[in-house]
Amino acid sequence: MADFLGMMKQAAQLQSKMQEMQAELGNLEVEGISGGGLVAVRMTAKMDVKSIKIDPSLLKPEESEILEDLLVTAHGDARRKAEAAMQEKMQAITGKLGLPPGFGFG
Repeated sequence: MADFLGMMKQAAQLQSKMQEMQAELGNLEVEGISGGGLVAVRMTAKMDVKSIKIDPSLLKPEESEILEDLLVTAHGDARRKAEAAMQEKMQAITGKLGLPPGFGFG
C-alpha cells in the first residue's frame, strides 16, 4: 500500500511539473533561420509561429519560389529547435522526479 501511495504522490508531482512546463513552453521562443539569415521564423516551443522576417531582397516576383523554399526551411529549423527545447524540459522534469528516461512519453 505504501508503494501505491508513493506512486500516486509521484504522479501528482509529475502532473504539476507538466503543467508548469506547458506554461514555460508557451513563453519560450526559438528562431529558425534559412538562406544565411535572409528568412527567419520565430515560434514558441509549443509550435505557435510568432513572426516571420524576410529580407527585402527576396520580395521580387521572380524570387517567389526561392522565398517559399526558404520559408519552409526556416520553419523546419524553428520546429526542430522547439522540439529540442521541449525534450530538454521533459528530461529535466523526469530527472528531478527520478523517473526513467522516456517514462510515459512516446
